[in-house]
Amino acid sequence: MEHMCEICTMRILVVAATNFEIQSFTADNKHIEILITGVGIPAVMYHLQKKLLQNSFELVIQAGIAGTFTDQIALGEVVLVKQDTFADIGMEEKERFTSIFQSGFADKDAFPFRDGWLNNHSSIFDNSLLSAVKAITVNKVSDSTLQKQQAIKAFAPEIESMEGAALHYICLQENIPFVQLRSVSNLIGERDKSKWKLKEAISNLEKELRILIETVTK
Repeated sequence: MEHMCEICTMRILVVAATNFEIQSFTADNKHIEILITGVGIPAVMYHLQKKLLQNSFELVIQAGIAGTFTDQIALGEVVLVKQDTFADIGMEEKERFTSIFQSGFADKDAFPFRDGWLNNHSSIFDNSLLSAVKAITVNKVSDSTLQKQQAIKAFAPEIESMEGAALHYICLQENIPFVQLRSVSNLIGERDKSKWKLKEAISNLEKELRILIETVTK
């Protein structure tokens, strides 16, 4: 059943890979329409595109956790993603990764890309106190030092997720306003969950998600 936002006239879709990431928000906001896509790029591509073909939304918000490449972003901190890209489409030869754009197999400025990036020019960034960051999206996370260094050299990213660029790609193609909200739970490459700040990241994510919705619906 379709749910319309009862606190505003704006119709918003909140997207998450798993219900685990926004469980408290979902329970407390029955009037906001939620889409749980599943983890990874293919799941987001299918389920979000299908949802947008069947419904009309004025804003799509993707909320989820992420890993960070830099100690300049604190574990548990929530950020907005200004630009994202698919970081594992390309070639790996002799431990060197070359993106599909760097290799010449794709035009780095073919819409919706600009210089190989999927950029979000939403005015939401102008009114938010959250940091705007550069992200990459991959289908596989790992503890590989080589993979981490390849990503840093090729993209100089600040955070990494498994779904973000799919959101950017679809919404830019369909000309639908969107924002990607991420809370950092861990350092990239750290697979020891005892060192993650998962509980804090989810709590802060849900808090900032509520604030974001309140802000855009005033």
